[in-house]
Amino acid sequence: MMKIEQAKKKDHQKLIEIWESSVRATHDFLKESDLQALKPLILNQYFDAVDLKCVRNPDGEIMGFCGVHGDNIEMLFVSPDVRGKGVGSALVHHAIHVQSVKKVDVNEQNEQALGFYQHLGFTVTSRSPLDGQGNPYPILHLALC
Repeated sequence: MMKIEQAKKKDHQKLIEIWESSVRATHDFLKESDLQALKPLILNQYFDAVDLKCVRNPDGEIMGFCGVHGDNIEMLFVSPDVRGKGVGSALVHHAIHVQSVKKVDVNEQNEQALGFYQHLGFTVTSRSPLDGQGNPYPILHLALC
């Protein structure tokens, strides 16, 4: 059984660990320098800029998290050891049905994430050639049908 709850400031260190391990498992197109540049931004700025929910297992351990701003999923990361076990789907369903999410952006090179969101009903609406930091990692903008 999974429990979705509001993440707290004290959870941020665990969340950044999940973020890093998840990015290393799914974002093989990122350079190490990109990852290291993003890490403090996420920990010190981005977590505080979103409505941050996390999923805990019955032992209280965080398995994944989702950050929402407005009607957009800004971040969704799941611990690699529980990928494919419904954690990401539970977070997205919660974001859609409780937080009124309608959109998400995905790195074009992250084909697994693209397929995941398409499976949940999102479709590509547009493409940007650069990511949010101005790097040459194209972003696909998706919306619910």
